[in-house]
Amino acid sequence: MCTCSSARRITRSPRTTHDIIGCKRLRVDTDYYATFNRPDVTLVDVSRQPIEAITPRGVRTGGGEYELDGLVLATGFDAMTGALERIDIRGKVGVSLADKWREEPKTYLGLMMAGFPNLFTVAGPGSPSVLTNMLPSIEQHVEWISDRIAYMRARGLVQIEPTQAAEEDWVEHVRQSAAPNLRSACSSWYVGANVPGKPRVSMPYIGGFPEYPRKCEEVVAAGYAGFSLEAGAST
Repeated sequence: MCTCSSARRITRSPRTTHDIIGCKRLRVDTDYYATFNRPDVTLVDVSRQPIEAITPRGVRTGGGEYELDGLVLATGFDAMTGALERIDIRGKVGVSLADKWREEPKTYLGLMMAGFPNLFTVAGPGSPSVLTNMLPSIEQHVEWISDRIAYMRARGLVQIEPTQAAEEDWVEHVRQSAAPNLRSACSSWYVGANVPGKPRVSMPYIGGFPEYPRKCEEVVAAGYAGFSLEAGAST
């Protein structure tokens, strides 16, 4: 939580053991760290002194009230998997996506899941996603998906689904790519640490660009390696 006042500013105190350079996104705002040394700034760890009330004058927490001019709330988010898991998406044998991802999110190329034919995901777990510039990443995903749909239509194919083996291999590749990186060992939303009970696993593919698009095209060049494609009924 960060609130600003002409009299006082209050912000959530970072957990020092997890606030390691490179562990999370770097704070590059002008004078970010210097702000904490200002006389009109007070740090309050709201995980230990939860917000008790939003009052007409400001915020009350830890038994004290902090008068504010403005209030900005950073409520957190369930990154990369939350939006999909909140939809009751079920695969071909009735298993929900949330159940499939209960132990950890599994995908092939970050684009599809075994057991969920014709379900494509964009910027999901197993893709470079938040570790890249999101606009070109999303563009690459959408173009790859649309090209696959065009390919299938032109050949009378109605279903595409990754194999279980290909999915497991990709999950392991993502895991091994993340292992040497500091970010995969820290407590942050990159590994789901901000959501109680969420599997702690490095979700984005750290290989990034241009390695990731190259792998996607290699799969296509190899005759859709790792995918099962099925034709529709003949007429």
